[in-house]
Amino acid sequence: MSEATTQLGDLIDLLSLAARIESGRYEPDAREVETAELASAAAQRVGSDRARVSGAGAPVLVEPAAAEAALYGFANCALRHGALDVVELALEGAEVAVTPIAPGAARIVVGEDLRDLGAAVAMRVVDALGGAIELEGAVLRVRLPQAAT
Repeated sequence: MSEATTQLGDLIDLLSLAARIESGRYEPDAREVETAELASAAAQRVGSDRARVSGAGAPVLVEPAAAEAALYGFANCALRHGALDVVELALEGAEVAVTPIAPGAARIVVGEDLRDLGAAVAMRVVDALGGAIELEGAVLRVRLPQAAT
């Protein structure tokens, strides 16, 4: 029962965020945070046995909770729709590469096939934060805006 309550709360939060973005009312509270911190939090939500973090991160300027939720959405979608056991969040500075993306899951992960709310909202969040998404074969590259140094 507790897990179902948590899932329902997460779903309501996602829908609220998506509604604010779509209506133009989303104003991110951008702060400097390390991509390693965001990826680690997302991996922890997915489950330490199902998500790994590697590489070296960099400071980015994002709303931390929204960016972490987006990374979680992509990783969770890749696992669920790609029939995978493990997904990797590989840090390359301000970029997080989510891999592997199975061929059958690619359109779902990038929100072209709307079968995963988490991934669909994640696409909008990254765009609203000033980032970019690029799918290159089995790698989803999530580029977040770098913090000024």
